Amino acid sequence: MDFPNLPVALGSALAARGYTALTPVQSEVTAEAAHGRDLLVSAQTGSGKTVAFGLAMAEQLLSEDGALPPAAAPLALAIAPTRELALQVAKELAWLYADARIATCVGGMDASRERRALNHGAHIVVGTPGRLRDHAERGALKLGQLRVAILDEADEMLDMGFRDDLEALLDQTPTERRTLLFSATLPRPIVQLAKTYQRDALRISTVSEQRGHGDIAYRAVTVSPADIEHAVINLLRFYEAETAMLFCATRDNVRHLHAGLVERGFAAVALSGEHSQNERNQALQALRDRRARVCVATDVAARGIDLPTLSLVIHVEMPRDAEVLQHRSGRTGRAGKKGTAVLIVPYPRRRRVEMMLRGARIATEWGEVPSAEEIRAKDRERLLETLLAPVEVDDDDRALAAELLAQRSPEDIAAALVAAQRAALPAPEELTGQAPSDGPKAHRDGFDDVVWFRMNIGRRQNADPRWVLPLLCRRGHVTKSEIGAIRIGPMETQFQVPRALAARFAAAVRASANSDGEDENGVRIEPMEGAAPPRAARVPQRRPGGGAAGPRGPRRRG
Repeated sequence: MDFPNLPVALGSALAARGYTALTPVQSEVTAEAAHGRDLLVSAQTGSGKTVAFGLAMAEQLLSEDGALPPAAAPLALAIAPTRELALQVAKELAWLYADARIATCVGGMDASRERRALNHGAHIVVGTPGRLRDHAERGALKLGQLRVAILDEADEMLDMGFRDDLEALLDQTPTERRTLLFSATLPRPIVQLAKTYQRDALRISTVSEQRGHGDIAYRAVTVSPADIEHAVINLLRFYEAETAMLFCATRDNVRHLHAGLVERGFAAVALSGEHSQNERNQALQALRDRRARVCVATDVAARGIDLPTLSLVIHVEMPRDAEVLQHRSGRTGRAGKKGTAVLIVPYPRRRRVEMMLRGARIATEWGEVPSAEEIRAKDRERLLETLLAPVEVDDDDRALAAELLAQRSPEDIAAALVAAQRAALPAPEELTGQAPSDGPKAHRDGFDDVVWFRMNIGRRQNADPRWVLPLLCRRGHVTKSEIGAIRIGPMETQFQVPRALAARFAAAVRASANSDGEDENGVRIEPMEGAAPPRAARVPQRRPGGGAAGPRGPRRRG
């Protein structure tokens, strides 16, 4: 395969690596219009951007005959936000520039060994901002001969507070250097950084071509806030992915969810800022050699991780915006493989999430969390497929099979094999927010004298008895049987509580609210004044303990 815009050595390296064509971002940065210019590039995870900036800096590293000069002060500096990403970048550049001397400088590694490597000379230095700045201030990293500087995932580095480190490093480089800035998003701080350290930068974006990741199927499931952890379990059991990554917002939530999954029998590891480099290495190795199948992580901890078997990403907690959502999801659906990204959306937040997805043009299929019955049906399909698949057996296997058949019937042996397979699977969960299977129940005594309460959500906020009822039980410290009729209007929901329980219910609701009288999702619950409200036209009434009564329930989108 010929790559006409590239030096022969790099074209050969690509061909040996199995490349038959460049990705869009690789083609853009090596086009004639990009030669010699500063570049401001937006490209999603999995787009081949590491190889892209490796190709782009070739004219600064190689002579006309494709040779590298003797290793001395570095000619290229690549800065990445995390150790894993920096090491991954160095690994990619090592096969692309087989004759180059590449030094890595990352936190958590032996700093004295890094200084020795720098003293021996390097063509390319790859590292994290803090460690690179430390070496520069100690005189080990000399940037006076630098020809090209690359900032990989610059938006994440600014979010992590590395702006001062980046500026301190760039200020030590020659003004005529070339600067390549790669960022999945371009918020204002990135634009300001580009204006300060780039000259007439060429803007390149391949995000629109890959919007939403064509190889990733996005699905969203709506749940009661109290059911989020159970939803995670059922999604893992339904998909049974070879490797799955679960994203949480904080290290505390990572710790809690990881402990819950391990307790239920999942082979899971955790990655967050509280883990040492050794612990992170062990966790990643467990995923690569299949001793673990689930990784619970924060956004920052998952940067730079490349797991070829990762086919499922679950957003346990929604990220701050669609760009982060896509970056998380980009851990799967790489190199032409198909992946699935599932968003767990608390019912009160569905409208907000729908707006975010619509604005980002991410096509998403909405549904509900797989039920225990659906998971058991999937288990049956997978079990039959596994047990009926052809296998190679030797004489010892056949001898043991004959011995078993002599003592038990084929049906007993098959049943024991099925039972052993099922015993290794964690049990699915029954979600409190899912509709009961036995349908609505008759009215019971105790609701002749009631107090009416209201909530500040209605049909426009996708209010539904299936999740409103668990929410009332959680906030008011009552059981399902202690909530009477539920009437859902366009903008509010009204419901009954027996008068004997009303004061206790109201006190519990106040205790679970903030100073504005709302919970973490903005839901306010308060008693109504006066007698029972008139029934709204065609608004469903929920019978105690059951589902919505009447011919029509609240309309659900998606």
